[in-house]
Amino acid sequence: MEIQTEETLPKDQERACLVGRAWIPGNPGGPSPIWIHQMKAYDLSSHFPTISDLLEVDDPSRKIPECSGLESIGKIEDLLSNTPIDHRDTNQPWLLAPCDLQAIKASGVTFVSSMLERVIEEQARGDWTKAEQIRKQIRELIGDNLAEIQPGSDAAMKVKEVLLEQGAWSQYLEVGIGPDAEIFTKSQPMSSMGTGVEVGIHPGSSWNNPEPEIVLAINSKGNVTGAALGNDVNLRDFEGRSALLLGKAKDNNASCAIGPFIRLFDEHFSLDEVRQADIHLTVDGRDGFRLEGKSSMQQISRDPLELVDHCIGKHHQYPDGLMLFLGTMFAPIQDRDVPGQGFTHKVGDLVRIQTPLLGTLINRVNTCDQIPPWTFGTKDLMQNLAQRGLL
Repeated sequence: MEIQTEETLPKDQERACLVGRAWIPGNPGGPSPIWIHQMKAYDLSSHFPTISDLLEVDDPSRKIPECSGLESIGKIEDLLSNTPIDHRDTNQPWLLAPCDLQAIKASGVTFVSSMLERVIEEQARGDWTKAEQIRKQIRELIGDNLAEIQPGSDAAMKVKEVLLEQGAWSQYLEVGIGPDAEIFTKSQPMSSMGTGVEVGIHPGSSWNNPEPEIVLAINSKGNVTGAALGNDVNLRDFEGRSALLLGKAKDNNASCAIGPFIRLFDEHFSLDEVRQADIHLTVDGRDGFRLEGKSSMQQISRDPLELVDHCIGKHHQYPDGLMLFLGTMFAPIQDRDVPGQGFTHKVGDLVRIQTPLLGTLINRVNTCDQIPPWTFGTKDLMQNLAQRGLL
């Protein structure tokens, strides 16, 4: 897996305030927050032991340049080239996911097109052979006329009544156009994969897909401080069999990717740019198959700040902050092998998720049981920071 610096960084990287994490070898070595500046990575750990600490300060994009004594750990191109595990030199730094203590949460069913695919999964009970027929039936009944409906509005409730009468109501329509957004736990703190490494699908799944999304970085006060790209790897067959299998469909070893960096909000990048973003996806298989897709944030049915309000507030607190996946309109139905089967991953697929102002997140697909297990958790981080004199 080759990672190109120009592809990874935002198109306006010279003015972007990018932060992330890297493993810095030493005695002991350990993970450190880093700042990308003039194509080099600088260790922030002497000022901010964790990314969670960094995002708690007011206006972190202004605070970072004021930090004194920052040491460079190398050129960003060297960190990128040393990140893939198959040719990693453990004596040199490599990149990690750009978050640490934050909870990993996700918003589901936030786009009409993906909402309809969730309904199809439910009706098919996770059986891809039934999906195409059900897809046609659902679209004949509903069409795409839900796109203009504001969730929770009087118009949405009238649509709900009609669909109930037709026997077509679904739990996915409930959170898609109902008053309450779906917010679920995608993964555990410290478990996310970064760019340049493998992501995992459950070995028992035969119908699954990537979900290209924007991920908001939110501090404990509920302030959105920046954004990154994410892959909310999804098992369509598991979730389709039962909504109670959502945890098994979503949270497996290496099933969550975030990166390549968090771009902090400043005068050049804000939530308005997130609202206008188009997220592009390509999947290149070793079998020569290529899938392309796009998710436009302009088509989201709930504003990002509305999703944040559903997630954090007086009703729910996150003392270490959180990373919030905003959902995707991308639900691949392009046939890969068997007509009517649609898309599913194969081991070796190379997944690229890209948008100009956030760069590119790149990962290769493997099964969860073949990827090195997650072993470095919150307890290990605390012990490591203490050993390095950072606590």
